[in-house]
Amino acid sequence: MSDLPPEESDIEASRAPLLDHLIELRQRLVVSIVALTVGFVLCFAFATQIYSLLLHPFEIAANLLAVRNAEAAHPTGFDPKGLWDGTRNLFLALIGQQPVPVAPNQHLLKLVFTAPLEFFFTKVKLAGVGAVAIAFPILAWQVYAFVAPGLYKRERHAFLPFLLAAPVLFSLGAAMVYYVILPFVLWFSLSQQIVGAGNISVELLPKVSEYFNLVTTLLLAFGLCFQLPVVLTLLGMTGIVTSKMLMSGWRYAVLGVFVVAAVVTPPDPISQTLLAVPIIGLYFISVLCVKLIERRRDKADAAAT
Repeated sequence: MSDLPPEESDIEASRAPLLDHLIELRQRLVVSIVALTVGFVLCFAFATQIYSLLLHPFEIAANLLAVRNAEAAHPTGFDPKGLWDGTRNLFLALIGQQPVPVAPNQHLLKLVFTAPLEFFFTKVKLAGVGAVAIAFPILAWQVYAFVAPGLYKRERHAFLPFLLAAPVLFSLGAAMVYYVILPFVLWFSLSQQIVGAGNISVELLPKVSEYFNLVTTLLLAFGLCFQLPVVLTLLGMTGIVTSKMLMSGWRYAVLGVFVVAAVVTPPDPISQTLLAVPIIGLYFISVLCVKLIERRRDKADAAAT
């Protein structure tokens, strides 16, 4: 009978020769590559439809701006009242408090590409990003199943919730981008146009590749920043950070959040603020999670003594 503690006995029972680990790694890599390939083919087959779906925030912003310009007496130039009314109507439409109006001009959206294969390669990039998103559950499970035998039982139980929480938080960040951030950013960009001012015309004609880069940059920025509770909670579980430490440095954390928001978002104050505010809220939620972990650890230590 083994004299090892139960946790170490679990790891010892799962110990395997190096060759077996390499064979398992190869099998899991093959499964991951197949999942990515299937996701890529599927997304590329519907790349045009997916790209059109990504244009929906642009359509909302353009419709609201067109309606505002049609109702305004002077739709061009700096109009503080019109800017405020448009921002309020956009916010109410995004939260579902009023319907999105239909613009009188049906040919409102216009994107361009200036290289012969630019849109084709944009669809290839789109299929690649979509493949990772579709195959992520399979990829995450393959990684977890490969490393789980080397973890203690309590570590496996602690790691699994975070494996589930990470994609949920990423999805929340992506949803915020799609339904809130992109319409605001695009509406603000469209409001800078100069149309109908005599012989001068300054219009926004984004390239298909640049629009896709904007969307993916914002999705990645918000999705990764929304992982803050996962990262801080894991650090709290390992004892690297404490709730007292996090609360004492909240001012530096807020400053750091705004610096990160300024770096990862487009150079406009709207998207920077809309990223920074929820991340600050998630920071304080993370402090609460670390505090709860500390209380549970103190109770466990008290029960053991």
